[in-house]
Amino acid sequence: MTDYSMNANLLEKAIGKPCSAFTRKDLIDFCISHKVEFINFHYCSWGGKFKTLNFVIHSEEHLESILAAGERVDGSSLFPFIKAGESDLYVIPKYKTAFLNPFSEVPTLDLLCSYYGRDGKPYGSSPEYILHKAHQALTATTGLKMQTMGELEHYVITDEEDMYPVPDQKGYHESAPFNKSAEYRKEAMRLIAQAGGKIKYGHSEVGNFCLDGKNYEQNEIEFLPVDIEDAADQLVVAKWIMRELAYKRGLKITFAPKITAGQAGSGLHVHMKFTRDGRSVMVKDINVPADAGDGKANLTEDCRRAIAGLMMAGTSLPAFGNPNPLSYLRLVPNQEAPTSLCWSFSNRSALVRIPLGWTGCTDMAAEVNGTHEASNLDFSSKQTFEWRASDGCADIYLLMAALCAAVRHGFETPEALDVADRTYVGLGVDIHDRKHSALADSLEQLPDSCVAAAAELEKDRAVYTAKGVFSDSIIDYMERYLRDFDDAQLRDAISGSKKLTLDLVNQNLNVG
Repeated sequence: MTDYSMNANLLEKAIGKPCSAFTRKDLIDFCISHKVEFINFHYCSWGGKFKTLNFVIHSEEHLESILAAGERVDGSSLFPFIKAGESDLYVIPKYKTAFLNPFSEVPTLDLLCSYYGRDGKPYGSSPEYILHKAHQALTATTGLKMQTMGELEHYVITDEEDMYPVPDQKGYHESAPFNKSAEYRKEAMRLIAQAGGKIKYGHSEVGNFCLDGKNYEQNEIEFLPVDIEDAADQLVVAKWIMRELAYKRGLKITFAPKITAGQAGSGLHVHMKFTRDGRSVMVKDINVPADAGDGKANLTEDCRRAIAGLMMAGTSLPAFGNPNPLSYLRLVPNQEAPTSLCWSFSNRSALVRIPLGWTGCTDMAAEVNGTHEASNLDFSSKQTFEWRASDGCADIYLLMAALCAAVRHGFETPEALDVADRTYVGLGVDIHDRKHSALADSLEQLPDSCVAAAAELEKDRAVYTAKGVFSDSIIDYMERYLRDFDDAQLRDAISGSKKLTLDLVNQNLNVG
């Protein structure tokens, strides 16, 4: 029997089983025994905004009806491409997403929902269902399951104060009292974990500056790899919890990708790993460092094909991961945010980074502590690779679906391994160094605007519409949406202007 005594998820601890096994009866029994008064349904509209429908429970029969039948909503108010004359959609609760609302004054159970149409089938243009189709298509093609984890970089904005100041751009991993928002971050992590989020860690980030009487502190909450569909659910719940907690504390937070020129921007980096029959397929030999030899010798063919897929679709993925003019103030050359289509080990200027892994290592803990016998623990399952371009403007479901489709494309393309070789940048190579200018010039560049991203999306349309993952009508809509920003010259136009930059930031402070 599983011991749930250290489980942070309050509902798993109370019910005594993993959330993936929750049944309707489990939830009804819990509501009765814990005197739950409200049920909240949550779902995301187009653009990724969290929506809520509240139910007050009248009886056990009413509770069962809510959980069994779901409810109707006005799809035309949630998705801009649905006509008012055919707007009804069902929202059907996903039992595995249930969590106790951490802010309600009375016991309240919250659940995420899937959209269904009047035919009783999943609504094909729902971002959540597009992600489901993308993952199914990848598994059918490769036999692989995809896991992801996100990094929620964000700024906490407070009134400026002069106690324990931190120099600009020196906030990385600062402790309190130099990091003023440490208690907020830890409380957010606690509440996210209680709601089912699998958190890896949290810390303060590099960005730290004062502007117009306000203090801006950059922080990050990073998650553990889980099934890609569960990862998206966790991230949308986490963003809601973080904002609600900030509001209740009188703080303001933003996931906006850029605040002002010269200061660190915030990304939504996505780490990926792949499993077959429950086992990681990322590295060949756990006894060999992943960056041994030429830097890629110990990565499996599966891993390199997946990376190649991201390289081949790299110029169009920003249509999903960076769908706002503000995004392209972060993605500028010669800074830490990536602009060139390449991959590397430990290089934060690369579009795809292979972070430090634990393969080929001695038992470092035994060596540090000196009193433990060395063990042969296998940490190879920790190995991931990281997509670094996307940011908080993204609809998380569409971003994950697009990444999944791009990975699948790498397995379907015969020359994928050649692409992986051609776009690899060796360990320690700085592509911004003049001595590597020939290499830098040979690499494709990310688009510099929403308009350019729309053009790249049209070029790569077949990557996303293959296997019926994205419909042509959705791609058409996304291209129109991006082109309507008319931002082809915007980055150059506002360059160096603090006022114009702040105007754009203020318009998009609550994106995503």
